[in-house]
Amino acid sequence: MTAAILDGKTLSEKIRAEIAQETAVFVAQTGVTPCLAAVLVGEDPGSQVYVRNKQKACEKAGITSQLHRPPKETSTEELLALIDRLNRDPAVHGILVQSPLPKQIDELRVLEAVNPLKDVDAFHPENVGRIVQGRPRFMPCTPYGVQQMLMRNNIPIAGANVVVVGRSDIVGKPMAILLMQRGKGGDATVTVCHSRTRDLPAVTRSADILIVAIGRPKFITGDMVKPGPS
Repeated sequence: MTAAILDGKTLSEKIRAEIAQETAVFVAQTGVTPCLAAVLVGEDPGSQVYVRNKQKACEKAGITSQLHRPPKETSTEELLALIDRLNRDPAVHGILVQSPLPKQIDELRVLEAVNPLKDVDAFHPENVGRIVQGRPRFMPCTPYGVQQMLMRNNIPIAGANVVVVGRSDIVGKPMAILLMQRGKGGDATVTVCHSRTRDLPAVTRSADILIVAIGRPKFITGDMVKPGPS
């Protein structure tokens, strides 16, 4: 079977255009333009690119954005004070705290401080719980993007044996939860693998859908993937 590349870039442009249309209707009906506030602590190069791309995406979708850049020496209390101001600002509708944060900052306290109604990353415990229960307020962006890619390319998910390699709170865990939920885009049988998994190649070869989220390039090799039909 010839492999097919799923074009995420083209799909993202399509979805962004859909959001732009929805945003235009919302603004026309309410007079309110949604605003995303991004918080970037320090000068991490990867994070700077990530946040810059999000600003561009907001612009294309008709959403305004703010960028707050505290210095890398910022303390937990100082960052919490900034988040509190954003929580109370009625002009800010979504808050995104870019990770990784400097080591001196208590990341758990920061994530819990973001108002759940503005927690667009869905990292707050309340929003995580809602995802687990199948009634999400916000969707975790990377797992939801993977799910949309599968669905919009007509990849059968219901009944599929899905293997997720990685158990992070950002991708691995929510990815598994989304695909095991009842209904459209779910109903998969999901196995989550990690560093303590025994005979990982045997597990990954059993997957109808293999999702790797560990941040290590070339970790999965060709002999770890189930052969397609000839």
